[in-house]
Amino acid sequence: QVQLVESGGGLVQPGGSLRLSCAVSGSISFISSADMAWYRQAPGKEREFIARITRSFTTNYADFVKGRFTISRDNTKNTLYLQMTSLKPEDTAVYYCNARTGISTDWGQGTQVTVSS
Repeated sequence: QVQLVESGGGLVQPGGSLRLSCAVSGSISFISSADMAWYRQAPGKEREFIARITRSFTTNYADFVKGRFTISRDNTKNTLYLQMTSLKPEDTAVYYCNARTGISTDWGQGTQVTVSS
């Protein structure tokens, strides 16, 4: 059973930065075989894709975060990261970690990010 646990969310002022983490527990080899991604869901909106990093470390981003957010992974620490800079009020949402292999898709419980002055 794989568990994904996000952390690092909180309240930040516009223009500020946060780094989210997603700790992956379960099979030792799981994270190295998974494509990992971040999604977010704002109140009243559907969950939307933010960024993905494949098991071969290829990355891709939604247009609205290009140049501001960076996804990375450390397989030795079983952890996925999302470095967020130049945050805007419209970035306020619950941020979710996602892991996808050939046979399963797993989600974390989410971490709240609020961008407000």
